[in-house]
Amino acid sequence: MNLEVLSKQEYMMLHSKSIVVDAHCDTLTAILEQQRHLGEYSGKGHLDLPRLKTGGIKVQFFAAFIAPQFKSFALRRTLELIDLYYREIEANNKDIVHIENSTGIYDALAAGKIASLLSVEGGEALECSLEVLRMLYRLGVRSLTLTWNNRNELGDGVFEVKAGGGLTSFGFAVVKELNCLGMLVDISHLAEKGFWEVLKISGQPVMASHSNCKALCANPRNLSDQQIEALAEKGGVMGITYVPDFLGGKEASVKEVLDHIDHAVSIGGVECVGLGSDFDGMVQPPSGLEDCSKISIITRGLIERGYHQSAIKKILGENFLRIIKQVLK
Repeated sequence: MNLEVLSKQEYMMLHSKSIVVDAHCDTLTAILEQQRHLGEYSGKGHLDLPRLKTGGIKVQFFAAFIAPQFKSFALRRTLELIDLYYREIEANNKDIVHIENSTGIYDALAAGKIASLLSVEGGEALECSLEVLRMLYRLGVRSLTLTWNNRNELGDGVFEVKAGGGLTSFGFAVVKELNCLGMLVDISHLAEKGFWEVLKISGQPVMASHSNCKALCANPRNLSDQQIEALAEKGGVMGITYVPDFLGGKEASVKEVLDHIDHAVSIGGVECVGLGSDFDGMVQPPSGLEDCSKISIITRGLIERGYHQSAIKKILGENFLRIIKQVLK
């Protein structure tokens, strides 16, 4: 890495010219719970369109999160969140557009709009049906987080690690169908045995949309060095997340975010690292990253740590763009 000393104006220019991708937020759930709208700055939560613009985020994944209390009617909850997603996108179509592949991203950027991708967090949404998965694809979903922390019909989440379970037979079928459809397989929250099974059977690169490094923080949600190395070898990308519990503790700051980026790069190389904030999915973000308007501080920190501009652009978004282009049809 070559040290580059840039002025504030220069690093802000680098940030603005980069295609910044955030691979995960829980803003759809927050909009419901906090009774706000995507297009309005409310001071609540961590992410909305005014703050996305200020932060220079050009591609945002929005997750329809199936929380445990909705498991008994998971598909209904999924459809309600998808409906909310499209209503918010349509209400703000001058500034943001739903996209389904890399061509859509570049078309959106050329039109001066933020590109939005729809994901589902929790395979409970499928209600054990590949037909439902195919219909979610038709509804514009382009990424599936296989599990949350608990066990579902696809496999075990990280809270079930003592059981030693991996993917179920249905989980194996889902991964193969995701490959066939052209959807991203997201292994964040998945128990380690399932992680290895996904890497073995997936014919496409997979992503960990919002996971950090276990070597720096021993939270079960984080990835071991062996996992990071294997993910990188398969062409996958991990989105470093800003959740303090996954960074090292309640007093976390942007320094710890940069530490996790450094470590992931040292293990898997610069091509396997991206950003996956989990904004609106945590109570208190780390100091310096209070909301999505502050993201340029990561660019500044990477410059100060000696990353070349080309490497910074990869971390900010080009790595996720690569797998989006490769996987999404």
